[in-house]
Amino acid sequence: MKNSIQIDASSSKPKFQQLIEYILNAIEEGELTRGQQLPSINEVSQNFGMARMTVAKAYDELREKGIITSHHGKGFYVSNTDTRSQLNIFVLFDALTPYKEILYDSLVAELGENVTLNIFFHHHNLKVFENTIINHLGSYNFYIVMPHFNQDVRDVLQKIPKEKLLILDIDVPTFGTDYAILYQDFQKNTYTGLIEAKDLIKKYQTFSLVLSSKSFQYTPVGIIQGFERFCLENNVSFEIISDLEEEEHLQKDHAYLVFRENDLVRFINWSNKKGWKLGTDIGLMSYDDTPIKEILAEGVSVISNDFALMGKRAAEMILTRQKGRFVNKSYFIKRKSL
Repeated sequence: MKNSIQIDASSSKPKFQQLIEYILNAIEEGELTRGQQLPSINEVSQNFGMARMTVAKAYDELREKGIITSHHGKGFYVSNTDTRSQLNIFVLFDALTPYKEILYDSLVAELGENVTLNIFFHHHNLKVFENTIINHLGSYNFYIVMPHFNQDVRDVLQKIPKEKLLILDIDVPTFGTDYAILYQDFQKNTYTGLIEAKDLIKKYQTFSLVLSSKSFQYTPVGIIQGFERFCLENNVSFEIISDLEEEEHLQKDHAYLVFRENDLVRFINWSNKKGWKLGTDIGLMSYDDTPIKEILAEGVSVISNDFALMGKRAAEMILTRQKGRFVNKSYFIKRKSL
C-alpha cells in the first residue's frame, strides 16, 4: 500500500485530506482490510515528501473517526472498514427559525448521507452556550457553532480545536485566517439592501427599525449600524422601536423593518384592521427570506442572507477543511409590501 499512495502537490486540496481520502478509498476497494498495518508516520513522510505533522494530522482524523487505531510502539492499524460514518458533527445554533431550517437542510444535503449531525440550541443564553460546548468537547470530530452574541465569546470558542471548528453566520474579528469562518456582514448587507430599496422607502414620512428584545431572536449590532448609516446619509427620518407590542405603534405613511415572524403577522393583521394597504398606506420590510414571505400579504419585501448558499458553502469548507474568513452572499427582493 505504501508504494501506491498518490499525493498531488499541485492540488488545492490539503495534503492531509488527500491522504485521508486515499486511505478511505483503499479500504472501500479492499486494498486495506481490518487489522492491516499502515505505513508509519516516518515512512509516509520520508517516501512522499510530507511533513510528519501533516501525516500525523491525517492519522489523528482517521483515528477519531474510528477508522484506524494505534498501538503504542507497534504503529497504526485499520480497525473499521465501514467508512460511511466518516464525520460526526456537533451543530450549535441560536434557535431553529424558518430560515435556519433552510440553512440546515442545505448543509445536510451537501454533506451527504454518510455524515451524522446532532443539533443543539443556545437561545442567546451565554451560560447555555458555554456549557453546551464544554459538555460535548471530545465527543465529535467536527463542530459548527453559531455564536449569536453582541459580545466577545472567543474564550469559549477557543476550547474547540481550531482545525475542527467552523464559525457560522457571525464573524469573530479577533480570530485569524487559521480559523474557518463563514459569516454575514450585517452592516454592509443592511446598508446595501436599503440602498436598493431607497426610492420605495422615501415614499414614507418615517422609517422605523423594530428590534426583538423580548424573543429568542436578537438584532446584531451591524444591522442597527447599517440602518442608521442609510437613514443619515439619505436624509431619511427614522426611529428605532424596541418591540412591536401595541396596535398604536403603527402609523400611516410610515415604513417598518421587522425581524420576528410574530411581529410580521401582527403587523399585517393590524394594517388590515385599519384598512391600510401595504405598499401604499404603510410600508413593510422583513429581514431574512422564507417561503411564506413570498405569499404573505401578496409578498413581503426582504433583505436576506442566502441561507441555502451558506449551507452549501459550509459543507464544502468542512469536507475540504478549508480555513479563512468568507462573507456569504445577501440580496434584496422587492415585493408588494413596500
